[in-house]
Amino acid sequence: MNENENKVCPVSCKIEHHAMMFAFLAKHAIELCGEAGKDAILAGMTTYGNERGARMAANALAHGDELTTMTNQAYGEWKPDYAGQMDFGTLRTEPTLQTYIAKCAWCEAWKKHNITEYGKYYCVNVDNAVYQGFRSDFVCTPTATSMSWGGDRCEFDWGHPLSQEEVKELAEKKAELGTSCMKDFNFHTAHLKYTVSQALIHNLGEKGEAAVKLALTDYVDTFGQEYLDVLDGLYPVE
Repeated sequence: MNENENKVCPVSCKIEHHAMMFAFLAKHAIELCGEAGKDAILAGMTTYGNERGARMAANALAHGDELTTMTNQAYGEWKPDYAGQMDFGTLRTEPTLQTYIAKCAWCEAWKKHNITEYGKYYCVNVDNAVYQGFRSDFVCTPTATSMSWGGDRCEFDWGHPLSQEEVKELAEKKAELGTSCMKDFNFHTAHLKYTVSQALIHNLGEKGEAAVKLALTDYVDTFGQEYLDVLDGLYPVE
């Protein structure tokens, strides 16, 4: 590939880049600020999740769909990088929907880079935060210890049932939407970088700024400058 081809074929972030952006931010916030760093990271993740859920809700409403547990499941914003990367599914649909994740690309990225002790803070509230961003009266409850915290698999209760009719509607809605409401991991990584960095700076001041700078240095050292440059201008959306 020549230099010109490189210019028209920018790099594409994957789940690994997204996972590590978070882990580096968490690592340096916690190393510099201890419990205050943890609190700031968790606050940032709640905001990040709420923003993702709000986008999903906006997409559902734009398509004329009500905000229900079924449509929440239909309007997911990401997909695995390749078939088999994730293993997730449904445990039951009634009396409440329960789902599981048995293989997680985020967990595998943190394990690969020996940083699970910081990456695991991603998992504390992200699913619930997305769900509540979608609709503020919804609650997603973990029913097992998450894998990043030492559990065998992640399990969630979504608080509402999916009727057999809704199960059918969900499959049809997913087929209808395809990837039209999904974002790539350049966007997701840019979003996470922006929102969590803002939370660290807001809550931790100069130490938050230092944590962000150190995290981005680690990210570039791990993946290369091009994987940071490709995030420029993607979030916030003008």
